[in-house]
Amino acid sequence: MKRGGAVYMLTNKNNTTIYTGVTSDLLKRLYEHRTGKFKYSFSNRYNLYKLVYYEGFNRIEEAIAREKQIKGGSRAKKEILINSINPDWRDLSYDLGYED
Repeated sequence: MKRGGAVYMLTNKNNTTIYTGVTSDLLKRLYEHRTGKFKYSFSNRYNLYKLVYYEGFNRIEEAIAREKQIKGGSRAKKEILINSINPDWRDLSYDLGYED
């Protein structure tokens, strides 16, 4: 059985840094980011907890390919993607049912 996945972007409260990641379980991964599970990770060091963009895929391989494509782009391209679905850069995690 093939497993689905998601590519996502996080930022901090001032929207100054963007992190792009991929996961097979977005809610679980958000929890890991917010609880600092990986103490020395990039997202933890820069307080990147606000979900501003995500895309879902039927296969994790598709999500990984999309992550590489996004990571290869400039910050300006990432901002265009975010603005296309979330022009106010609000935290989308609660739309997905995430609870603190």
